[in-house]
Amino acid sequence: MGLPKPLAQDVSDCGRGRLNLITDVPGVTVGHFTLLDGSVRTGVTVIMPHDGNAFLSKLPAAAHVINGFGKSVGLIQIDELGTLETPIALTNTLSVPAASWGLIGYMLERNPDIGDTTGTVNPVVLECNDGAVSDIRALAVMPEHVGAAIGAAGALFDEGGVGAGAGMICYGLKGGIGSASRVIHTGGEAFAIGCLVLSNFGSLPDLLVGGLAAGRILAHREGGGNAPSGVSLEDATCGTERGSVIVVIATDIPLSDRQLKRVCKRASVGLARTGAFIGNGSGEIALAFSTANCVPHYSEGCFLNLRQLRDDLLDPIFRAVASAVEEAVLSSLFHARTITDRKGRTVMCLADAARLACSETKGGELSDLMERLGMASP
Repeated sequence: MGLPKPLAQDVSDCGRGRLNLITDVPGVTVGHFTLLDGSVRTGVTVIMPHDGNAFLSKLPAAAHVINGFGKSVGLIQIDELGTLETPIALTNTLSVPAASWGLIGYMLERNPDIGDTTGTVNPVVLECNDGAVSDIRALAVMPEHVGAAIGAAGALFDEGGVGAGAGMICYGLKGGIGSASRVIHTGGEAFAIGCLVLSNFGSLPDLLVGGLAAGRILAHREGGGNAPSGVSLEDATCGTERGSVIVVIATDIPLSDRQLKRVCKRASVGLARTGAFIGNGSGEIALAFSTANCVPHYSEGCFLNLRQLRDDLLDPIFRAVASAVEEAVLSSLFHARTITDRKGRTVMCLADAARLACSETKGGELSDLMERLGMASP
């Protein structure tokens, strides 16, 4: 899983987790439900924060809106209370209401006290717009698809064009779901930091792969009269940012919601290392949670005993987050496969675009790109 080699010029010296996925954080699982039907290419991805009841055992959490061109649900209460009390659902923009219904139904079924003897529940749904590839007006995602994604959740999961990532485009190439993890050693203990992204942003020439200007190589390959994707060369290279990216960060490091907010802010560093510049029309949102402390919904005592890392020990965590976010974006590209969009155009994946460019031009930069992708030059 993940990229075949360590990132060139990695900002962090932390090692990867065993799976190199967000699920290296104990208790975290991920599931997809993918819809591929005619002009529809969309779906739902669900991140389960732990293996218990998230409403009864809430987790410290925070969110940071890097650029707010988005239609998410649940962020206001997270910002106010600093806790996560449901799974996290990812989907397309117009399916946020359906996914919210699905999460609410799932939580009501497991918690008969919600809305009766206790308060209501705060579903968390985040989105990107897959309308360039999928018929978003079809409203194909149904509430029950959230339950199906939850039922499929596990430690191992697919990346690329699956679940919520089925119709996403990243840097003019096929994007979608990507994940990575890092291992932190502090206070004599080992901890995991995992990241999952839903990538749907960027212009092709801006793409960086391990510091290499891969997008410019692909956009200006010899004989390149068209961009290596379903979008026109003008759209792929004009620099207008109309996409979005969702970043979910999980860790078992004992961090407060205030510290998790600081962690979220470092997601932008990882995005920038892949070439992102956070455009006017893009939506970038980061959400982070820690599994180290449980915040019980019901408690007889007046005080909670919560463990917390010192602020002056956060720098290695910030570095690891930047590194994991960078690799997760690249992993979404690496694992995606070439598809045909709703209008019959080809949306090429990074691997196929690199092979095509290498077959047309024999050059050192292309060979370097192929090597960094773990691919043999044709």
